[in-house]
Amino acid sequence: MSISLVRIDDRLIHGQIVESWIPNLDIGEIVVVSDEIVEDETRRAIMRFATPDNIDLKIMSVQGALKYFQGADKSKINVLILLQGLKEIVELLDGGFKVSKLNIGGMHYSAGKNQSIGRAIFLSNEDCAYFKNISGRGIEIEGRGVPTDSPVDIMKVINM
Repeated sequence: MSISLVRIDDRLIHGQIVESWIPNLDIGEIVVVSDEIVEDETRRAIMRFATPDNIDLKIMSVQGALKYFQGADKSKINVLILLQGLKEIVELLDGGFKVSKLNIGGMHYSAGKNQSIGRAIFLSNEDCAYFKNISGRGIEIEGRGVPTDSPVDIMKVINM
């Protein structure tokens, strides 16, 4: 497996993923990492329905994902990893997962999110602390909805 993109997007599988990222990166497998969704049969079914038939979908917990990535074969399948929030990526990193770049697609508005970056990324103080943790590990963090968008350096924006 070749990890093509690690993306935080609270919508997980949706139009931007299916219509832009999958064809652009020639994705053959999507791995959704969420302790919450693993336990939710309805949300798992919705994601399977939204995933194109020719794409393998795996939905797993953080611990399950760590085991899966450690034992993954070296095939040339391009993999897209989707996470609902920053907590999950930090847990993966704490477990030994390695990544050089993190894409932020959508972190939508909710109470306590007092900083916005564009129309789809809203941040709380906790989110900014997670970003500093991730960036401190040498990981580049970009905001970008689709592959044709110009990437935004998240750390430059939140450190202003």
